Amino acid sequence: MPFGKEIETARRAAERAASLALRHQAAGIRAEAKTDQSPVTVADRECEKLIAGLLEDTFPGDGILGEEGARKESRSGRRWIVDPIDGTRDFVRGNPLWGVLIGLEEAGETQMGLVHLPLLGKTCWASRGGGAFTNGTLLRVSSIADPSAAVLSVNSLNRIRHMAFSRRLIDWASRFWAVRCLGGTPDAMMVAAGQIDAWIEPAVAAWDLAAPQVILEEAGAVFFDFKGERTIYGGNAVACAPGLEQELRAFFKASEAQQPAMPSEARS
Repeated sequence: MPFGKEIETARRAAERAASLALRHQAAGIRAEAKTDQSPVTVADRECEKLIAGLLEDTFPGDGILGEEGARKESRSGRRWIVDPIDGTRDFVRGNPLWGVLIGLEEAGETQMGLVHLPLLGKTCWASRGGGAFTNGTLLRVSSIADPSAAVLSVNSLNRIRHMAFSRRLIDWASRFWAVRCLGGTPDAMMVAAGQIDAWIEPAVAAWDLAAPQVILEEAGAVFFDFKGERTIYGGNAVACAPGLEQELRAFFKASEAQQPAMPSEARS
């Protein structure tokens, strides 16, 4: 498998970080507010330190970009992008929807991604050209092309009030068979597995998207931001089964949703 060593290293780092996070949770955890008002805990910081240290030991020439401040310039042309606890709000409340996200970028393209959802019992990974998997089972998006048969996920409803598409969302969503809003990354992995057909994420940063993007695309999903660009740096994201791509693109074009959320509003 392409990037086999990288996938195994990311898996080991994610599992160790998740175990550390759970020990902190069991001892009692309290969140602080960052400057953008998103929550952070000592577990976030210590898990990122653990992950960054393991990645640096194994791939000393690679760069690192972490949500909680880990920064290292790359000598190899590659950079690891890390979210040590994606879904801190869920983590603090004891909900199972948080996870560890580790992606590897090279030449502006995410080449490998791993999502570890410890309390859901799922580890998803992918590499460019190597396919996408969850717990060893191949992931594949659905073939659904009709909204009336499709499941839609819209995350962070509390952050869309000032976005142009918010005025049309309810009427448009009513065309779908069902609407589910879980926790961001779990929803994205359900798109990759063909359990959800379209996912809208209004406010995210690169560390929220680096790992999911390659998993989604290797599973056959279409990935773009609200401007229609295939990027993890737009501040928002859309992923869907190919049969729904035109439906999703038309919705955002009609809504004139050309105002990407700033990365500082990233999901936590």
